[in-house]
Amino acid sequence: MKAYRNFYAIIKSNSEYFKAKHVLKVSQCTFSTSFAHSSKLYDCPYEAVKDIKDNSTVVVGGFGLCGIPENLISGLKKNGAKNLTIVSNNAGVDGEGQEVGLGQLIRTKQVKRIIASYVGENTEFERQYMQGELEVELTPQGTLAERMRAGGAGIPAFFTATGYGTLIHQGGAPIKYNKNGDVEIASEPREERVFHNRHYIMEEAIKGDFSLVKGWKADKYGNVIFRKAARNFNVPAAKAAKVCIVEVEEIIDGALPPENIHLPGVYVQRLLKGALYAKKIERRTTKEKLKASSGVSGSRKLVMDQIIRRAALEFKDGMYANLGIGMPMLASNYIPDGMSVHLQSENGILGLGEYPTEDQVDADLINAGKETVTITEGGSYFSKVHQSFDIVIRSHIDISILGAFQVSKFGDLANYMIPMVMVKGMGGAMDLVSAQHTKVVVTMEHMSKDGKPKILNECTLPLTGKHCVDVIITEKCVFNVDSVNGLTLVELADGVSVDDIRHSTECSFKVSPNLKPMGQIEISKK
Repeated sequence: MKAYRNFYAIIKSNSEYFKAKHVLKVSQCTFSTSFAHSSKLYDCPYEAVKDIKDNSTVVVGGFGLCGIPENLISGLKKNGAKNLTIVSNNAGVDGEGQEVGLGQLIRTKQVKRIIASYVGENTEFERQYMQGELEVELTPQGTLAERMRAGGAGIPAFFTATGYGTLIHQGGAPIKYNKNGDVEIASEPREERVFHNRHYIMEEAIKGDFSLVKGWKADKYGNVIFRKAARNFNVPAAKAAKVCIVEVEEIIDGALPPENIHLPGVYVQRLLKGALYAKKIERRTTKEKLKASSGVSGSRKLVMDQIIRRAALEFKDGMYANLGIGMPMLASNYIPDGMSVHLQSENGILGLGEYPTEDQVDADLINAGKETVTITEGGSYFSKVHQSFDIVIRSHIDISILGAFQVSKFGDLANYMIPMVMVKGMGGAMDLVSAQHTKVVVTMEHMSKDGKPKILNECTLPLTGKHCVDVIITEKCVFNVDSVNGLTLVELADGVSVDDIRHSTECSFKVSPNLKPMGQIEISKK
């Protein structure tokens, strides 16, 4: 007992020391420290990241350019650390001298491997990958988020149905090419288990050395809130590393309201108020621009319109729907007046609205295609893990409309990669098609640009999912798909015969006794 009393006396006598704040000088940056919380505060990004060493694993928040830690990434570029493993949904934007986000680190070749879901339009990323200069581990978007969450929760691995039957499951996906274009490093197969008569594969957690996160506001205790869709991957990224470094636009005096906090300060080791935010937008899409732009024209536009207007007939009042990037997203323009369809975007939005007017554009409010959008009354924002893919995987989404490179007779889907030609990544598609009770509709042109069938006996490209497609809509026809019995032709476009479909489709199919003309929504809502 005497030892405890002596220890208490020492603490009491030095209480003023522990309450005091000190300002320390480190290089050209200052940061405040205190026993309780202020040691988290940094004044410049370089100092916040200067101890990130070569060969570190860095988990980075953001989705596209929305909610990316701009200042910390620039600080890491200045740091010069090499052979980094970067874990992030996207890889930033390229352009000689115009790189944004992680595009800066790729250009300087500080990245050895990137674990990502969607490459997007970063041509330098694609070039380095194709030429064997960069290792790329493509991971389904929901799985990537869950791997981060598991790492932060101390869960070493988990089982998911996403990716079953694909290269993610079987192994052999090209992680690194050599100079000759051969695969030098391939992905390893995943362990497989059956639960409740359904197949699952095991995914290991991601545990980083550092995480770089972008918030909106923080208090001096390190509590953080995020703005609109900028929450995205930032919350799971923050929890997935040993040292979490957060930059924010504002650090308030006092404390944030407890009920408003998205990321508690216990997860945050370093906090920085960013000096400047460009908040660049990848696809600034507005009503004015859409009206002024002719967009796709001629016969191509007619084909797309025909497919999209037919796809819109799949909507039913009260549905929750997810629309893929590109042509599927346009189907939302044809939701009939008076019909309520709740659109979900896997970057963390439920209740997508129309494209904004120019004065409504908000860099923190984009859809999964990185386009500026609005949100409807009754909509909500959430993070990637806590709700976005819970909604998908648990089949709360009634319908998903996706594009495709190929679809097989039994509903296998390939839509994310053409090896050694084009690598975009699967994004959230693998997660969407693995949901058991979600209707999957594919919209695509019937033939490829070089005149080859896209509806095949077996897909020749890497699969996004097996036996997952329910309906195929092309400019020529509509097929219903059964994973056991194959295709049934149910609708024909004007001027197209059954023989035309046979000549342009590789696989055999049945013809419905109730074959009817291909329907269309005639009048656009907008």
